[in-house]
Amino acid sequence: MATERNVRTNFAFYPPEGEGGAWHATLQTLERALREAFPDPTIGHRRSGIHEMTVLDFEIELAPDVWLDGTAAITEPDYAYITLTDVTADEAGAFAVWLRDSFAPAPNLVRFASSLAMANGEDTPSPLPAEGGREDIGDLLRRHLDAFDY
Repeated sequence: MATERNVRTNFAFYPPEGEGGAWHATLQTLERALREAFPDPTIGHRRSGIHEMTVLDFEIELAPDVWLDGTAAITEPDYAYITLTDVTADEAGAFAVWLRDSFAPAPNLVRFASSLAMANGEDTPSPLPAEGGREDIGDLLRRHLDAFDY
């Protein structure tokens, strides 16, 4: 019987290409949404030396004893991303469903990419399906990783 690998990598989420402000969000609205959705998140703001802008760092408890670390940059009207660090496809999938269903104003406004794909030359984010629950999206992200995990 084959054992499924539980690959950990970074996942990034973006608005649609050419519509960086499509989420109509700010770091403050993201912080508020994280505080409302997840119990006792750890949230901080810092100046990113890479992007030369203020970013929001967060740690959330996705499920009992399952913690996610992330960073977000949102500058209206034209730039946004949220990156999760060292996560599995299932963890990223659960966050992606929350992002799509509870934070982005419409279900077709989220694209994703992974550092594993980028390391293998694929730097174009893919659209997140407008439908599907945690398990469906986790499966999609797992297939995405399988395509690049040689």
